[in-house]
Order: sequence, then structure tokens, then C-alpha cells
Amino acid sequence: MKDLPADSRPREKLLTRGASALSNAELLAILLRTGLPGQGVLALAQSLLQAQQVQGTGGFGGLTALLHASPADLARIKGLGPAKRAEILAVMELARRALAEQLQQGSTLNSPQAMRQYLQAHLAHKPHEIFAVLFLDSQLRLIALEELFRGTLTQTSVYPREIALRALHHHAHAIVLAHNHPSGQVQPSQADLQITRRIQDAMNLLDIQVIDHLIVARGQSLSMAERGMM
Repeated sequence: MKDLPADSRPREKLLTRGASALSNAELLAILLRTGLPGQGVLALAQSLLQAQQVQGTGGFGGLTALLHASPADLARIKGLGPAKRAEILAVMELARRALAEQLQQGSTLNSPQAMRQYLQAHLAHKPHEIFAVLFLDSQLRLIALEELFRGTLTQTSVYPREIALRALHHHAHAIVLAHNHPSGQVQPSQADLQITRRIQDAMNLLDIQVIDHLIVARGQSLSMAERGMM
């Protein structure tokens, strides 16, 4: 990094020209701070963003994949010691909390993109299916997100009664359902549609509105409400 002209070094470039002037690799290099023997920090950052070629030496295939990586995934990459792994994980957690603050301060209906990003950050990277529920107050602001069920989601593994109990616990006025598809496809299955109807029927008895059911995968999402499926 020291061999680069001062105005081309990522940190100096950020301070003089702003963060938007930097590439993903340059921003990541600032976070990593140091490289490896024979590999500068910028080259290390670029390798982490490239598709993995050899176990332990390749990267993740993009910024989103890197920031959604698990601690175990990061530990397998040469050059990412405990400090670097902790910093990457901390950045992702800060991003999740910033999105949660937006949803806690304003109606989720006024921030559909923030809600999708929030769910992407929580669920899209999971290797197995997770069924989560966002509990909302009377102003449709976020009270809490809870991951209630996991595994292969079927009618027998998602329990409307448990969702109802958690909604009553939070004094929720409405809920948003969400789950991930590790396969990368966001088209709802017949089981997804049936689960949604069963939960809607149960919530109607409690006068709790089911606003939407979102399916997320890496880089994409689908709203059943927008598609007229509920």
C-alpha cells in the first residue's frame, strides 16, 4: 500500500474524495488494514471478493457473500485472523442494527426496501431454511424479529399457535412472515402458500393482521402480498 501514490491509497482516497469513490476491494482493504507476506492488503481484499477456487485460498464470490459469511466460513480463509474476522462480523451486525432502527422508528409499509434489506441480512445467508416473524406495533413499527422455526418447512413444522403466542407476548398489532430459500429460488411452493393461509386464519381469530410473507434468497426476494398471493 505504501508503494501507491498518496492519492491512490484507499484510506487517503476515502478522506479526500469520499467513500463512494472507492471500489469494494478498496473499502475492504481499509477494514483489513494489513495483508499477508507477499500479498498486499489490496490484493488480499480482491482475492476475498473473487469466487473461491481452492479451499482455504479463494474468496467468497462477492461482497454480499463475504459479509454474510459465518465465523466458520471466515476461519477457513488464509489471512483472516481473529481480529479481521471479528471486524467483518462486526460490520455486518452494525448494518443489521442500523436497518432495525429504521424499522423501529417508522412504518414498515413506508420502508419496504429497508424491510427487505433487513430480512436479507438476517436470513438470506443461512444454509438451512429459517421461518421468522416480524412483530409490529399499531403504527406498523418493528417491535422484534424472532426466528421461530428451522429445517425443512412444512405444514407440520410451522405452528400457528406458537406464532400467536409470541404475537400476544409482544402485544403485536400486525406481523410479517418471512423465510429463506437456501436454493436461491424465491418462488413460493405450494407448502408456503398453505402455511401462509393457516397462519392468516389463526391470526384473524386474534384480530392480528398478517401484512405480508416475504421469501428471501441471496440477492433477491419475493413479496406474496405484492404478487396477490395472500
